[in-house]
Amino acid sequence: MKNKTTIMFDLDGTLTDPAIGITRSVDHALEFFGIRTKDLRELCKFIGPPLKDSFMKYYGFDETTAMVAVDKYREYFRETGIYENELIEGIDILLAKLSESGRQLILATSKPKVFADIILEHFGLMKYFSIVCGSELDGTRVNKDEVIAYALEKAGIADLRSTVMIGDREHDVIGAQKAGIDCIGVLFGYGSREELQEAGAALLVETVEELEAALI
Repeated sequence: MKNKTTIMFDLDGTLTDPAIGITRSVDHALEFFGIRTKDLRELCKFIGPPLKDSFMKYYGFDETTAMVAVDKYREYFRETGIYENELIEGIDILLAKLSESGRQLILATSKPKVFADIILEHFGLMKYFSIVCGSELDGTRVNKDEVIAYALEKAGIADLRSTVMIGDREHDVIGAQKAGIDCIGVLFGYGSREELQEAGAALLVETVEELEAALI
């Protein structure tokens, strides 16, 4: 992986730990429908996949209801939940080292770009990324393969062998495969070893230090 010149990063679970903000935002949405959650940790399964898909998968919502749930989620998230977030320890140092080594860094997230921009600025990470790609608030480009393909096109990358995706969920791995690039799965996020292995990650790392050793 040391020959990769373009490094794409997922956001949630890879650069930051958004568990508090996301689970409280999901809880806020579910309460609108009269659904009570005993333990917010049950809602960590919402970290990573597109929100609409998760509301449909885990609560049986139809598409219209799921979109209402997404709107309710954003009521809490845009004002409060977005800041209930923590930087993964050491990830800022790694981004600095990668940037200093001349790598091109790209953010590829299913989260709406408008929120991703705020989070990167909040943690002082924006300066490391040449391109930030995410979904739109209307649901456009929400699937990870669409985000990655868009990022590759925007960056003008023709040699896919030069690029690698870093992420913590199967959606990152599968999206990277569909786009024709490798994916390193990180185990300090919210995907299990089994999930990432079954999806076909090219490499798994347990810590930020292991990720650095793989890339530099």
